[in-house]
Amino acid sequence: MGKPARHATITDVAALAGVSVGTASKALNGRGSLREETRVRVREAARQLNFEVNAGARSLHSGRTYTVGMITTDTIGRFSIPVLMGAEDALGAGQMSVFLCDGRDDPIREQYHVKTLIGRRVDGIIVTGRRTQARAPIAASLPVPVVYAFISSTDPDDCSVVPDEAGGARKAVEHLLAVGRGRIAHVTGPEHHYSAQVRAAAAADRLAEAGLSPAGPALFGAWSEVWGRQAVGMLLAGGTEFDAVFCGSDQIARGVAEALRSVGRRVPQDVALVGFDNWGVMTEASQPPLTSVDMDLEGLGRVAAEMLLAAINGDPAPGRHAHPCRLVVRESTSVPPAHA
Repeated sequence: MGKPARHATITDVAALAGVSVGTASKALNGRGSLREETRVRVREAARQLNFEVNAGARSLHSGRTYTVGMITTDTIGRFSIPVLMGAEDALGAGQMSVFLCDGRDDPIREQYHVKTLIGRRVDGIIVTGRRTQARAPIAASLPVPVVYAFISSTDPDDCSVVPDEAGGARKAVEHLLAVGRGRIAHVTGPEHHYSAQVRAAAAADRLAEAGLSPAGPALFGAWSEVWGRQAVGMLLAGGTEFDAVFCGSDQIARGVAEALRSVGRRVPQDVALVGFDNWGVMTEASQPPLTSVDMDLEGLGRVAAEMLLAAINGDPAPGRHAHPCRLVVRESTSVPPAHA
């Protein structure tokens, strides 16, 4: 009988990657200030050799558990799941695991999760949810770093990573201006909702900078297709002249598109249409497919996780950090060549 296969060691990984054992260890454990290409080379060598870091030995050596807790109030997962995916991408590079806890908007349940995560000796906590509005800190004087992702903390000393919603709204208006539209209406969500306020104000400011006024006052309502249809009825009944509509969400925009089609207004030939969120279920199902502002939630999650890792390593970044949005252009704002 042949000898049993020998398990690869950190020394084997270092030799294959052409680095020292110390460098290989830092690269696999997410420690130290190494060049990214070095980390990638070491991880690839470990993958080729089927080398796995011994989590128990790693914890004893560093005093860390290489686990992170994530607490969310977004039960549906519409926003928190992409944030989680991005965070896992960043944390997985350092071979860290994520415990996901659903607070369900229940303060008692949320505090239970905080105590449980601290009891499990997580190295840090990410807090997320379904609204960008600031919330009270999840707890005071925790023994581990906390980063707020998508939502933000009311404490300026906390680290919060939020989408630049105002920047996204400005990009939407700039795009509509660039395609030759000058009578732009805005239909959005509830007036008390932070995101609706921010997006509406930024859109109005950008129009003012261009020397233009909105096509009527911003229409506030629900985050729904039904409201989008109703809003078009209000615009038409009021005699408002408009050649574009910027909507505060993709759901609203889809309702607007349906209502415009029902009254014979063509999108985008007669009315250009932009949504917000870049929610594939809505943007692709809209007729025509919808131009929309993407908050890059996965990218935001990666940034939040990277900031948490930096804080765990003694380099925190307090304050509110805005993550840029991007505009995804589709047929609802670009006239097809055959009809141009």
